[in-house]
Amino acid sequence: MPQNDLTSVTPAQNADSAASPRPRKVPRIIVLGGGSVGLYSARRLRKKLGKREAAIVVVDPRPYMTYAPFLPEAAAGSIDARDVVAPHRRALKGVDVLQGKVVEIDHAGRNITIHPEEGDDYSVSYDHLIVGLGSVSRTLPIPGLAENAIGFKNVEEAIAVRNHVINRMDVASSTWDQDMRKRMLTFAFIGGGFAGMEAIAEIEDMARYATRNYPTINPEDLRFVMIEGSGRILPEVSEPMGLYALEELKKRGIEFHLNTFLSSCVDGHVVTSTGVEFDTDTIVWTAGVKANPVLKESSDLPVDKLGRVIVLPTLQVADEDGNVIPDAWAAGDCAAVPDLLNPGKFCPPNAQHAIREATRLADNLVAVLHSDEPVEYKHKSVGTVASLGLYKGVAELFGIFKLKGFLAWAMHRSYHVMAMPTGNRKIRIAIGWMGQFLMGRELVSLGSLHDPRAEFRQASVPPKAAGEPVKQEAVSSAAEAESGGGEEKSSATAPTEAAGTEADHGPAKKATKKAATKA
Repeated sequence: MPQNDLTSVTPAQNADSAASPRPRKVPRIIVLGGGSVGLYSARRLRKKLGKREAAIVVVDPRPYMTYAPFLPEAAAGSIDARDVVAPHRRALKGVDVLQGKVVEIDHAGRNITIHPEEGDDYSVSYDHLIVGLGSVSRTLPIPGLAENAIGFKNVEEAIAVRNHVINRMDVASSTWDQDMRKRMLTFAFIGGGFAGMEAIAEIEDMARYATRNYPTINPEDLRFVMIEGSGRILPEVSEPMGLYALEELKKRGIEFHLNTFLSSCVDGHVVTSTGVEFDTDTIVWTAGVKANPVLKESSDLPVDKLGRVIVLPTLQVADEDGNVIPDAWAAGDCAAVPDLLNPGKFCPPNAQHAIREATRLADNLVAVLHSDEPVEYKHKSVGTVASLGLYKGVAELFGIFKLKGFLAWAMHRSYHVMAMPTGNRKIRIAIGWMGQFLMGRELVSLGSLHDPRAEFRQASVPPKAAGEPVKQEAVSSAAEAESGGGEEKSSATAPTEAAGTEADHGPAKKATKKAATKA
């Protein structure tokens, strides 16, 4: 952080003193969350405010922003995982970044507490606060869910799902136990909203394509199951478009259970509210999100019954009576932003609104700092687009145009690549698509990445008892390389080993070196 900003960063145990810091030369704006709201609002503020007008600090546990609409394509191998994230330190020029999790918000004292990945908690004071903490997966107390399911909220989960699906196909292709094989090739997705439908459609498309590399697996051997609690899928689009998507996915063999809830999934044995039962190694949970729980549990900001920060249309935080809470702003998934074009409703938690809310929030904060009046956020949706796999999709634009198939898919890709922050990532994504078109999908499972030390642990011998000396043998790395790591050494490596063992014998060392050179 800049030198003049260090006066109010203190250990958490000194939070009381941090609430009354020494006067700063410039006001500090703390942005909680580095997602769409945090990144776009911070960039906008930096563009409109000079460094002598405001110090801007973004706090997030991850060093990058994840562009969630591209997670299904990353999971399907259409986009490299690194290209669906925007590194904060590259995208936020002139903005300070603190990597850590916000565990407490004391707005009355203008102070937040941060839990870093390592080290003690510490507190930071501020003059203005922007809350863009986003959302987390909304789970239910279903038996076996926490132990067996995986979410689809961040890039780590998306890539883990992809690696897991391909790994199950790898193992099943060499398994003769039919029950075990059937279990491995069954993939269950819970939640038929945008996230769930795009996830199952992209991954199913990838898996069917991958079967051409497995002589023992036919496309018909794969079973994809979608469980949805309501009576339809894709509630974000009109009912006719939702029905079209449903019928198209059914034609591809995806099995749907609507008006159905997951009752249990202990040890991978799925039981639904309608009595359907099956075994699977893959359960992907996409059944909704909720506001970051720290807002309700460890914050003095006013929240509604869903745990979202209460805000006015100007994106200023307000109490239940509509009174503005000074110096506090919020937007995105964690805020209840009134939808002025649909009275009585709130803006949906999607990237389209989050990015525009961030821009309006930043402009309003600048206006307040310059003693001007803030402007209410109002946005008419340009439409919705959804990918249903490679070259397949649905789209509704401006409430008039309804696209299906290739055109909708092309619209989906065009819109989201333009919305992706930084030109660097736009170019990388476009190049990745071209590479996939020319050379096909990349279908390698790198599941060991999730536990890279597993093989080393397995190769390790049990430790000696406490106090017992450990005898170690020096091994020449050159000899190891020559022999391929095996026990037998070639004759060419013998002099080298001799040189290592006689290193302390004076003239003998030189003689051995000469012998090694001749060899």
